[in-house]
Amino acid sequence: MSSTSFPDEALEYVLKFITSHKDRNAVSLVCKAWYRAEGWNRQSIFIGNCYAVSPEMLINRFPRIKAVTLKGRPRFADFNLFPQDWGAYLHPWMVAMAASYPWLEELRLKRMTVSDHCLTTLANAFPNFRVLVLTSCDGFSTDGLAAITTQCRHLTVLDLQESEIENRGGHWLSCFPETCTSLICLNFACLNSVVDFDALEKLVARCTALQSLRMNKEVSLEQLQRLLVRAPQLTDLGTGSYSQQLKWAQYYQLQTALMNCKNLRSLSGFWDVAPVFIPSLYPIGGSLTSLNLSYATIRGNLLMKLVSHCPNLQRLWVQDYVEDKGLQAVGLHCKELQELRVFPVDPLGHGNVTEVGLMAISEGCPNLSSVLYFCRQCTNAAIITVAKNCPKLTRFRLCIIIPQSPDHETGEPMDAAFGAIVKHCKDLRRLALSGLLTDKAFEYIGLYGKHLQTLSVAFAGDSNLAMQYVLNGCPNLRKLEIRDSPFGDAALVSGLHRYESMRFLWMSACNISLIGCGWLANQLPRLNVEVIKENENSRDFTVEKLYAYRSVAGPRSDAPHCVITL
Repeated sequence: MSSTSFPDEALEYVLKFITSHKDRNAVSLVCKAWYRAEGWNRQSIFIGNCYAVSPEMLINRFPRIKAVTLKGRPRFADFNLFPQDWGAYLHPWMVAMAASYPWLEELRLKRMTVSDHCLTTLANAFPNFRVLVLTSCDGFSTDGLAAITTQCRHLTVLDLQESEIENRGGHWLSCFPETCTSLICLNFACLNSVVDFDALEKLVARCTALQSLRMNKEVSLEQLQRLLVRAPQLTDLGTGSYSQQLKWAQYYQLQTALMNCKNLRSLSGFWDVAPVFIPSLYPIGGSLTSLNLSYATIRGNLLMKLVSHCPNLQRLWVQDYVEDKGLQAVGLHCKELQELRVFPVDPLGHGNVTEVGLMAISEGCPNLSSVLYFCRQCTNAAIITVAKNCPKLTRFRLCIIIPQSPDHETGEPMDAAFGAIVKHCKDLRRLALSGLLTDKAFEYIGLYGKHLQTLSVAFAGDSNLAMQYVLNGCPNLRKLEIRDSPFGDAALVSGLHRYESMRFLWMSACNISLIGCGWLANQLPRLNVEVIKENENSRDFTVEKLYAYRSVAGPRSDAPHCVITL
């Protein structure tokens, strides 16, 4: 039986069991009949760049979508490298979806500008709406949240991760109707304002299926204890402030409430943590698999005691206050650790951890797969040890705080370190470079980084040859982020054969010119080439920032004056 004569009913039934976006994309390429059936059958969509396709194209291709994940600005926007009015507006998408997707149930946005009007439209247009996740978004206020909580009567997830929210009062929590019992996840940890605690307590009490609750720093320890009593079924808890004065009886009640949360697996929060309260976590440490202390100024001695009670941790996020001795304790006690993130207390300071802590963790945690590590110094030997001890690494992001720092013991470049990472970690998907690096490091990456998808480069390389090694040697590269490196037009145009298969290329403070960018745009019409100028009146032909991304929708119409689309 040929693919074209395959019964539509049978094909649609089979497609329901294919949930991976990648697999569904592959299925749609079999033939025209499968392409049409897959488009009609698909109910969820992931769009990695809101300008890669237009809302109208989405609706024409997939008319029955119920869940949308949409990303806007790239990661470098988190470092203020994009102008505030650059774009990634939700409005045109919301207008189109409101008219064509009345059955929409889920919307997940990242680095998008979301207005209160958009949230109000969402609340009124989709009667069965259930899931809203806003990650690193901006442009909206608590009034917009009030529209969501008032109208979305079937809401199960309201997750506000690291978003910028204008405070217009804490009334939005009291807008949940008294009949709302469906919440499974509520996260308002990023909110910088007091919330209506009475409304929160009533909401938590009646939502008996609530699994994840992450609160902001305005929630006190006494209030936390009251919430835990009403939600012992929680699996994920983000505490509020952890530093108020408590009487002994109150402290005992808090510890008892925590112990009664038998299913608790993930902890975060801990703003302004008082060391005296950390022992309240010891009795539940054995059940924890995730511990996020990235906002807590916990010193090494305190972390040593805490992790000794947490042998099953798989994810740990901390600040570098923990020092090397705290990380050495992690390597000793947390044998199941898979993800480690160590953030700097002061990114412009000297840092409190070195390569010693990372090496200790690699020796004790062979299943480590993801590392984000800020440190004040490092050596080739240490990273080579990490690469050999942890061959399962898929993400490795090392940041030596002082740019272009060599091996502090030998004075040599850090080429051998990253060469070892890409050679020994066969499934490496994401890599961020740091330290003094020559073209040799990029040669290693091109030679061994066959599965690499994201590469972040800063203050690295000697010549155009470095970028050419990567573009010619990494067939699966999707995102290339480069800043403050000596790459020019010759390096830029060497990737002509790659850019249309990548999601984007970002270059800032390099040596590329308007002529080179223009030539790139002329050669690749499916590539949107945007030049971002700090000074709109400058006549300088040197390009300060380049953002190039594939698009089937053509140049966007909402570019601000500081963006030149070539």
